[in-house]
Amino acid sequence: MLKIENLSASYQTIDGPVHVVKHLNFDIRDNEIFGIAGESGCGKTTLLRVLYDIIQYPLSIDEGRVVLSGVKKGVPYELTTGEIRKAWWNNISYVPQAAQSVLNPIMRLKDQFLDSIPKQDRGDESKEQTLDRVRSYLKELGLSPDVLNAYPFQLSGGMRQRAIIALATFMSPGLILADEPTTALDVVVQRGILMMLTRLQKQYKNTLVIVSHDMGVHYQICDRVGIMYSGSLVELGPTADLFREPLHPYSRMLIGALPVVGDKSAKEGIPGRPPSLKDPPPGCRFAPRCPRASERCRREVPEFRQVRPGRFAACHLLEEEAQSHA
Repeated sequence: MLKIENLSASYQTIDGPVHVVKHLNFDIRDNEIFGIAGESGCGKTTLLRVLYDIIQYPLSIDEGRVVLSGVKKGVPYELTTGEIRKAWWNNISYVPQAAQSVLNPIMRLKDQFLDSIPKQDRGDESKEQTLDRVRSYLKELGLSPDVLNAYPFQLSGGMRQRAIIALATFMSPGLILADEPTTALDVVVQRGILMMLTRLQKQYKNTLVIVSHDMGVHYQICDRVGIMYSGSLVELGPTADLFREPLHPYSRMLIGALPVVGDKSAKEGIPGRPPSLKDPPPGCRFAPRCPRASERCRREVPEFRQVRPGRFAACHLLEEEAQSHA
């Protein structure tokens, strides 16, 4: 469905480029929920923008590409970076962090739905016939068709987010990218949004990529999770395996800091702070915060590779452990 091939991206600044995404190589499979986790500032949102082909100054791709492929209505398609935007709404859609940043405040929702549906997909339908289809779809999602007559400011934050999800999924795209879809919502509304996304994924068997710093969200709904640190992936694997036995030191510390019901032991945060993306340290970027770092870690960049079946990580320690057991 989605291949990320040696992808690097940066922001141009007056002081030179800031490399926010660095040498990413991984696949996102058909019909899975894939999570991207990591601390704020690690490059999660930038990665999602690149996957969605929102490449606008000051953001640029330094090398590599994204390949989106699939089959829709019996017709296969393959699009690469620079072409993916042609498939917006139809084959790929985007649920942003803040619904108010996407919805036009001076347009009723019905007009925004009509604007998002390509003319070729409406065929000979009248606007009212198209809106009838939208109303039926909203009912399927448990939303009142009356929201179509509302302006965005007349809706609550949770209702606006549901409207964005309805807008993003109406054309049945094969891939949905969701960037912190539950941010700034109370826990009850968060649960409703997550249930809505997962129900749609199961019903239409599409692929959902969800970005969140909330590890609990990933644990609940994701099939696989990729852990990002300072612009790179440090670990990727099945969610259950990753939470049961995280391999990379950063993943271990990240998951080890999570509260567990019934566990009254003191939790420790990760010491230090993430490195500056403008001037990162040599070698492994996590080395300055890693209690097990060696001189090699501070000197050489570890390769992101398969360390166990279905498990990928970038860590010299794991490589050395594998060699000692060979």
